[in-house]
Amino acid sequence: MSGIKKLAGQTMWYGLSTIAAKFINYILTPYITFKFTNAQYGEMSIIYSFIPFMNIIFTYGMETAYFRYANTYDAKKIYNTISISIIISSIIFSVIMLLMAKPLTTLLTIEADNNYLVLAVCIIFLDALSTLPFAKLRQENRPLKFAFIRITSILINVFCIYFFLSLCPNWLKENPTHWCSKFYQPNFAVGYILIANIVQSLFTLLLLSKEFFSFSLNFDTKLWKEMMLYSLPLIIAGFGGMINETFDRIMLSWWAPVQTEMAAKSEVGIYAACYKLSILITLSVQAFRMGAEPFFFKKSKDADAKKTYARVMNFFVITVCFMFLLVALYLDIWKHFIQNANMWQGLHIVPILLLANIFLGIYYNLSIWYKLVNKTNVGALITIFGVVITLVINYFFIPYYSYTACAWATFACYGSMMVLSYVWGQKEYPVPYEWVKLCSYIFYVVALYFIHSILIKHFTTFWSSFTIASLLVLLFSFIVFIKEKSELKNLPIFNKLIK
Repeated sequence: MSGIKKLAGQTMWYGLSTIAAKFINYILTPYITFKFTNAQYGEMSIIYSFIPFMNIIFTYGMETAYFRYANTYDAKKIYNTISISIIISSIIFSVIMLLMAKPLTTLLTIEADNNYLVLAVCIIFLDALSTLPFAKLRQENRPLKFAFIRITSILINVFCIYFFLSLCPNWLKENPTHWCSKFYQPNFAVGYILIANIVQSLFTLLLLSKEFFSFSLNFDTKLWKEMMLYSLPLIIAGFGGMINETFDRIMLSWWAPVQTEMAAKSEVGIYAACYKLSILITLSVQAFRMGAEPFFFKKSKDADAKKTYARVMNFFVITVCFMFLLVALYLDIWKHFIQNANMWQGLHIVPILLLANIFLGIYYNLSIWYKLVNKTNVGALITIFGVVITLVINYFFIPYYSYTACAWATFACYGSMMVLSYVWGQKEYPVPYEWVKLCSYIFYVVALYFIHSILIKHFTTFWSSFTIASLLVLLFSFIVFIKEKSELKNLPIFNKLIK
């Protein structure tokens, strides 16, 4: 239990910063959806679907390689080699992207806004430089500084967005000759979101300057080649993961069953805004990954490692199942985070996306096996399998069902990856997961969602829906309590409650 407590503590701090950053961004959703049209929000979503792709290329799996080799080799030598590699490659990749600006803007359907691509390249470059310093903080178990930097930088981002989208327009409205009139362009709305992100990234790198400049010019070529062999499959896995996670926005802008490019971007805006409502599970998965990856590698040396992995999976599935209910059953409340009511027409996809993200979180839990046995190529193969499912479903069904097809493609992709990783992993690195119990939890929450959907057709008021939802959440809590009673006895608070 001590190992799980340690993971929980680290995940709390890493998760606190990740959740705070993402949740603050989430709170911005009503503000931005109020300020932007559907098409503008869709255009912003397309750009922010492209950035994670390039983040994978710019860092090429070296973050995971750092965790893997820092426990085996001299951590300082590893840090020096990876730092030099990322700095040089980031410069090269940035130049290549700027030279390819025209075809890239055409691909992203943002031909009229070439400046957006330049700003996006700046964000990608700065974020790549921050990746390894953040990994160093995680490897050295320094979650407090990690959390401080993440939260502070996102607050700066929020201030900059408010400055550009509210303060400047208000000042100019009151005084057209105000000093901000020298640089402010009212039609550059999406661009100001990107500029705010650049300011955030610069400030982040400044706070990480001690870690960033802690490397020395000592490059170990042999070690670098070994790490590249380890991380190259992770690039494929990561790139495929981004296709599964964000590329559907770009495909939707290509193939949406509408007549104009602006209408297609509007469809993207609806989908992206509704996707935000799966934020609780998405944040849980991201927070878990921040704390779990270094923890799993360190725990692998212990005799009871596999048992610990199984228990971690158990607690994780219970947590995300609760979050599914908290979003899916109270959707009438959550929808108000989208201040543009025209986007509510896509709310029916939210439960599908919630389940898809549960599958993704389970897959991340399962994926530790191929990283521990140095078979990262398996992760690449599983991800490619998911990519094929994503591309095929979206290609054939987006022209008929628009963003609903994107949601089901995400569901099918992550579900198949989860099953394939489990089956393959149990043959190579068997872990005693309680899969019957875990499947039953997922079944229960889906059943409760359908029960709620049926009941609210007869009890149509808000308070009726809220009361029914709350009773169903309590019912699931009781089920978990009964099933996990023996496990909960090991936790002081629950032990007193049980007694």
